[in-house]
Amino acid sequence: MPGDHGHDHSDVPSDLALRVKALESLLVEKGLVDPAALDVLIDTYETKVGPRNGAKVVARAWSDPAYKARLLSQAGKAIAEFGFTGRQGEDMIAVENTDTTHNMVVCTLCSCYPWPVLGLPPVWYKAAPYRARAVRDPRGVLKDFGVTLPKSTEIRVWDSTAELRYLVLPQRPAGTDGLSEDELANLVTRDSMIGTGLAKTPGQGGAP
Repeated sequence: MPGDHGHDHSDVPSDLALRVKALESLLVEKGLVDPAALDVLIDTYETKVGPRNGAKVVARAWSDPAYKARLLSQAGKAIAEFGFTGRQGEDMIAVENTDTTHNMVVCTLCSCYPWPVLGLPPVWYKAAPYRARAVRDPRGVLKDFGVTLPKSTEIRVWDSTAELRYLVLPQRPAGTDGLSEDELANLVTRDSMIGTGLAKTPGQGGAP
């Protein structure tokens, strides 16, 4: 049909999207935000930082033993090999999940988080209940996220600070031999790099 350009004008934006757009318009109207600067900021967090960056790091570690060794010994430098550097990611430590150890990250004081590899922190990461319970009852928190581990598995909780942030290297799922790094990266979730989730298995649907 003439004028048909691929989307349905009857689709209604979500309430959250409408509120964000209204706030954006108000800030621009009052001269508090430069639209061009806002576009750059949005593009940065949509395309240049975020969990997709961390997923690339994990996929490389899964497929390249030498890179994995560098990541576990000097995470900041290894991550910087991808060009993922900047604010909130200056000093990094990578901790590896194994058959006997599961790692989970929290910031008990505020919401310190490795922006270059994970983007902005989810709301629950900043919430007081998670920050308190992650230390007090990590196994219970994992259960709330749908992760049940054997009682024999040691759970280590790492407390991020303004000076030091952590990236969990999740276990590589079974049945992934022969997958490319891009295919492996698609299995890495944000939550698996925080430690509140596991990597997806091949064929599993999307997850945070």
